[in-house]
Amino acid sequence: MDDLKFSSDFMDSTGCAHGLESGEDARDFTPSKLGTKEYWDDAYTRELQNFKDIGDVGEIWFGEESMERIIKWLKKEKIPHNAAVLDIGTGNGVFLVELAKCGFKNLTGIDYSAVSVDLARHILEKEGLSDVNVQEQDFLYPSATLGAFDVCIDKGTFDAISLNPDSTAQGTTRYAQALRSVLKQEGLFLITSCNWTREQLLHVFSEGFELLQELPTPQFQFGGRSGSSVTALVLKRKD
Repeated sequence: MDDLKFSSDFMDSTGCAHGLESGEDARDFTPSKLGTKEYWDDAYTRELQNFKDIGDVGEIWFGEESMERIIKWLKKEKIPHNAAVLDIGTGNGVFLVELAKCGFKNLTGIDYSAVSVDLARHILEKEGLSDVNVQEQDFLYPSATLGAFDVCIDKGTFDAISLNPDSTAQGTTRYAQALRSVLKQEGLFLITSCNWTREQLLHVFSEGFELLQELPTPQFQFGGRSGSSVTALVLKRKD
């Protein structure tokens, strides 16, 4: 079965693409404003105002299905509720809300957009979860105090970094280095991507990680071939 992925030539509002390709190197992405901090600051400024006006939490990256997929796996694997969990690029913080509702108690969310952090804190406070830790941090340059996590979760942030017009290759390298620095040995990394195939992600994270499991995602048929628009992997930190 050929490994199909969506091309980066035509992106939707979440950074996912609409043209098909079967090329080997999807790291050569077409630069996009979705990879810039200015784009996200503007987007979260609008979402924060909408939340204040009408209580709308805004867009859920990859939809509710992606959150449910991850939470189902965490439950199946009986990940302890006191595990230190990092949500990388937390956005509006809705995923933190869902994790807290499932009983997870040691949660941290980070985002490099100060407006995102403000929005997430507003939403968490409304849900009675103001004790959840949300920080303004650029994951590519994590502070010395950010670390020792049992589980790190990325649901679109690595995709956005890949679209940065200025430093795609440097950004992905820095991301892998940062991940190794904040995740405990034997810790778990759950990544959901619509721009990278399984093989490409395994190549990027080949140093210091091993594949634990690929999570099932929706399949499609095109021209007699099967594929998926989303890749979801669980990687384990190793020496």
